Order: sequence, then structure tokens, then C-alpha cells
Amino acid sequence: MDASPPHNVAAPFVVCCLGVALFSVMDATMKGLGLAIGLYNALFWRALAGTVLGLLLMLATRQRWPGAAVLRIHLLRGVVVAFMAALFFWAILRLPLAEAIALSFIAPLIALYLAAWLLRESVGRRAIGASLLGLIGVAVILSGRLQGRYEPDALLGALAVLASAVLFAWNLIIQRKQAQLASPIEVAFFQHLVMLGVFALAAPFWLAMPPLDAAPLVLLAATLAFTSLAVLAWAYARAEAQRLIPIEYSAFIWAAIIGWLIFGEPLTLATLAGALLIVAGCLIAARSKRAAIAHVEAGTA
Repeated sequence: MDASPPHNVAAPFVVCCLGVALFSVMDATMKGLGLAIGLYNALFWRALAGTVLGLLLMLATRQRWPGAAVLRIHLLRGVVVAFMAALFFWAILRLPLAEAIALSFIAPLIALYLAAWLLRESVGRRAIGASLLGLIGVAVILSGRLQGRYEPDALLGALAVLASAVLFAWNLIIQRKQAQLASPIEVAFFQHLVMLGVFALAAPFWLAMPPLDAAPLVLLAATLAFTSLAVLAWAYARAEAQRLIPIEYSAFIWAAIIGWLIFGEPLTLATLAGALLIVAGCLIAARSKRAAIAHVEAGTA
């Protein structure tokens, strides 16, 4: 009989809150960097900085080089995350942070159906109802886009977030298997390395040396991405995902505060109402599946 004491949920709870906050700051940093040096260069230089940081951590912690099977998983997830990140960060240059984060919350609901397709998992009636609730939330948010109160390409930005959420849902499926085969440092390193390889394909056409005053933002974005990944990995290793998933929706609060303070972005009633409906749908689905779906924010790239 196992006489080990029950896990203390307080520490993972606090650490998870910190990780979500750091990811939200990273999203805002990438938005500022994208506005300053362009989206492609923001993505490329952050991926390069993250790769260098990851390599140093791999060497410092003496991580073993993964086998061919694990490398294939790293490659697949890295490519998926590269396109996911490009779509999401393209969108937040055109949308308020809070609205983009709210739309990205649809990812866990999409993951339910991808899991049914790829992993042959069953989707119950309760999960289907939760999905419909989430779709209503998306429709509420998009309704604000259709009222002509925003810049012309804002609707395209909203659609880009939804496309990013589809890729993020696929990323969640891959992540379940990857987490069992590699350490957090290894996962983060190869994610940045593969992303760098993908973005390097367009370097002859779009790459430009960023000005010196942009270097701190590049380093900050890379450091925040790595730190938040490690912090959340620590939390999810010490508490059930179903206990921590609701904390991840606090990203909406951080996005609303940061967007208002730094970018002067107002929070609309449609965005708030839609976010509440999507989150409610995700929580209902999580209870019905009791699934370990983590990192619900599609900007966690």
C-alpha cells in the first residue's frame, strides 16, 4: 500500500499562475517586437535566441541526444508550432491582446475532436454540448468584428487566431506523447531549433539585422518563453492537469490589463461575453473527459 503523503497543490497552483503571467508578458513583448521590426524578424531572432539559450542549458545539464523516433516527434511538433506561432503573432498585431487570447481558448475543444480522430478517443454528448457553447462564444466575439468598428484586416486577424488554435490543438495531441519521452529543456530546445529552421527558409527574402535597441526585446521574449515553459512543466508534473487548467484562463485577465496599459486596447463587452462562454465550454469538456489537456493558450509558442 502506498503510504506517500498527498501532493500539496498550493505550490503548483502559485507556480502555474506565475507561468501563465509570464506567457502573457511574452505575448505582449512579441507584439511590441513585431510592431518594431516586423513579424518575420521578430519570430526569427526570438527563435535564434531561444535556440542558443536552449543549447547552453542542454550542455549545462548534460542532456542526452534523443533517438531517431523522439527526433521525429520534435520535428513534427516544431513545424506545427512554427506555423501556429506565425499565425497567432500575425493576428495580435491586428487584434487587441485580450480578444486574441479569448479566441485561442477554443483550442482544447478542437483537441477533443482531433483526439477522437488521431487517438480514437470517444467524444461524449456532454463534450459535444461544451463544443457548441464554445462555438457560440466565438460567434459572439466575431460579431463585434462584423459591426465595422475595427480596422479592415481585424477580421482576418480573428480568423488567423482560429487557424492557429486548430494547429495548437494538434500540438496538444503531439505534446501528450512528447512529454513522456523528453525533458522540458530538451522539448524547449528542439522546439526553438526546428522553428529556427522553418523561419530560416525565408531568410534570403525577409531577414534583416534588427537595430540594437530591439535586442533587449528579443532576449526578453526568448527568456520569457523558456522560463514560462519550464515553470508550467514543473507545475504540471506536481498536480493534476484538471486542477491547473482553470488557472490558464487567467491569461485573459493579464492580456486585458497589459493590452490596456501598454497598447491602449479597450476591452469590449462582446470579447468578455465570448470569453466567458468559451471558458465555460472548455471547463465542461475537461470535467467530462477528465483529460490532461494543458497549456490552453495558443500563444504559448
